[in-house]
Parts: sequence; structure tokens; C-alpha cells
Amino acid sequence: MTTTPRITPAPITGIKGALVKRFSKKVLGRVPESMGVMWHNRDVLFALAGLGGKVQKWHRLDPNLQSFAHMAVAAYVGCSWCLDYNYFHVHNAGLDEAKASEVPRWRESDVFTSLERDVLEYAEAMSASPPAVTDELSARLLDQLGEAALIELTALVGFANLSTRSNVALGIESEEFSSACAIPLARPSAAVAS
Repeated sequence: MTTTPRITPAPITGIKGALVKRFSKKVLGRVPESMGVMWHNRDVLFALAGLGGKVQKWHRLDPNLQSFAHMAVAAYVGCSWCLDYNYFHVHNAGLDEAKASEVPRWRESDVFTSLERDVLEYAEAMSASPPAVTDELSARLLDQLGEAALIELTALVGFANLSTRSNVALGIESEEFSSACAIPLARPSAAVAS
């Protein structure tokens, strides 16, 4: 595992750069190093940021389930940046921090409901190569969530795979945003971490 990005962060400059810095400081408290990495291709940066902003506006799936799903993908894929950021988001959004802290070891934890476990399993099954989603799991989620929320969950997990896999490939790692959270984030289980 790398400790620095595989592409040296670029200076964030110009009018758009000033806006990006101001927005980052407002949302995160600072400008993350990963922003400088992505600054090398602003078209990609702004497209992904725009898509991420749209994903955050989806509302058919409970916000806790959204966060748990994204964090499950991050833990499964091994994206410490996404796991860190999403836990920080849970904290700032007033979501269930106690449960979110357990997502990296959800199979061993006893804090999750059966629906939450199905969402976490679905996130991992979609993230496997090839995807391992079963008809039974899909049917359970469809019954519990309904069509619109299941479609949203599926698209959210697809987006999470885009972001987590991109970050891992670029060597973008945690920037310790979650250190603001009262409960430490659990370490991924050995089955996922290997």
C-alpha cells in the first residue's frame, strides 16, 4: 500500500481553484491533498464532483443506509479515503455514528438490523468481480425497500465503486477527517482486508 498519491498533487490555481479551495475548507475544514491530484484533469474532477453532488441529493433510500452502503464498498475495496470521508460525513450529518463506526466489521458486529445487513451484503456483492448479487438477496431488498430505493441503492453502490476504485488506483488514502468523530472507526475484518 502506498503512503503518498501516485500522482504528485498540482497547485490549485485560478478563479476556479479559489472556489474549489473555499468550498473544500467550508465542507472539510481544509483542502484535501486528493484535490490537488485530481486538479491535473479538471474536467474529470468537476464531472465526478457534480455526479457526487447529485448522488447526495437522492432521497428514496434512508440516509443511514446510503452511508452504510458507501462505507461497505470502501471497506471491501480498501479505500481508506472513502471510508474516512464517509464516516466524517455521517458524523457531520447527525446520522448513526455508532453503527457507521462498525461498518468495516459489519459481519462480526451485532449492531445492525436484518435490513442493514442485507444492504451491506448487497454493497459487497455488487463490488465483487464478477458481481455476486443473488436473486434471494435482491428479492429481500425489493420487498423491504421497494423499487425506487433498490434502484437508488444499486446506483449508489455503482458510484461508490467508481470513487473507491479510482482512489485506490491513484494511491489516494485517508486524510484523517474521521478524527473529528467521537467513536473510532473499526478496522476492517481480516476477510475483507486481505
